[in-house]
Amino acid sequence: MIIPIGDTPNPGGKPIINYILIAVNIAVFFMVTLPLSLSSADPGDPAFMEYVRSIPQFNGYSLRAVLPHVNAYDLFLFKYAFRPAEPGFVSLMVSMFLHGGWMHLAGNMLFLWIYGDNVEHKLGSLRYIFAYLAAGIAATLFYSLFVPYSKTPMIGASGAISGVLGFYYIWFPGNRVKMLFLLFPFFMDVILVPARLVLGFYLLVENLLPFIFSTQQSGGVAYGAHLGGFLAGLAVAYGLDRFSDFSMYKADFRQNKVGKGQDAKSEGRKVVTHERIAEAVTAGDMTEAAAEYLALNSADQRLPVNPDDIMRIGDFLLKHHRYDHALLLFRRYISDHPAGPYLDWAYLGAGISILYGRGESAAAYQYFLQVLDLKNPSPKAKQEALSQINRIKAN
Repeated sequence: MIIPIGDTPNPGGKPIINYILIAVNIAVFFMVTLPLSLSSADPGDPAFMEYVRSIPQFNGYSLRAVLPHVNAYDLFLFKYAFRPAEPGFVSLMVSMFLHGGWMHLAGNMLFLWIYGDNVEHKLGSLRYIFAYLAAGIAATLFYSLFVPYSKTPMIGASGAISGVLGFYYIWFPGNRVKMLFLLFPFFMDVILVPARLVLGFYLLVENLLPFIFSTQQSGGVAYGAHLGGFLAGLAVAYGLDRFSDFSMYKADFRQNKVGKGQDAKSEGRKVVTHERIAEAVTAGDMTEAAAEYLALNSADQRLPVNPDDIMRIGDFLLKHHRYDHALLLFRRYISDHPAGPYLDWAYLGAGISILYGRGESAAAYQYFLQVLDLKNPSPKAKQEALSQINRIKAN
């Protein structure tokens, strides 16, 4: 038996929204699912006949034969859970907090507990709840594309939680999942497994292959919903990373608009931006150099800038605690120079910017690991990355 029981590193603080989501799911199970599951269905309920006609497994059986296999929870799901043939916003939301049984609930809540805290810390509480619900909606609609005429209720938070896993896959590639390997009484140990390996197994083996080769959806919990949620999480996380630079305010270095000197002249000649940056760095005017560099919005504009100058600007930003601007600079350098010099220092600088600027230890950890994963990092960068990693682990 192999069971995930945690992950590392974990962010500081308490993931309040994640705790609330877990509590709501458990409360609904004990207040709705469990008592109704133990109650017999009322054959006089108008929904009973409609339910029996709508479920393919009951075709050809008499009502007397079907009745022992239907409970009050089945009818509740038929009324309020999401059915692709009769979609509705209320049923879409309700389905995300309903489960089919103990194991369904336990598996979902375990995954949410392990992975949700990191994602909430990365997004912030308010954005996390919206991201969670949006992933659940995307998962359900993706599932509906493949069974648009199905009247079988779909239930479970699995789609939304799969979205959380998609976020985690993009944002925390260097994390490790604590896996309990249990072969009692011969072997029992906890082994750290790369998170992307665990999540890749979840996506491919537990969902994609069954989705491709299965001929029917089982128990109202669809593989398609898991895939849809995971893909939605991947897409949103990638999009937020790709376009986050545009949300950073880059013009507070000086009163006038940064980078306005595209047509400026120095000593009677037209000066291109990378020359202006070099001149500013040489003159020790790092504020001007930083403003000029941060105003360059395309890689084509940034590539002519001397990497030595970029690193000096980055050091200046870190020393003056301009962590958001430093993060923008280092991320741009990593994107523009994936095989260039100073890549180890760029990853290190990005991690420091996130750790001390935003307090996001789990996200910073990924950048520090990247330093160690490079083929030939400089000894000083490697030593500093290890120091930061140990500091995170100690907290």
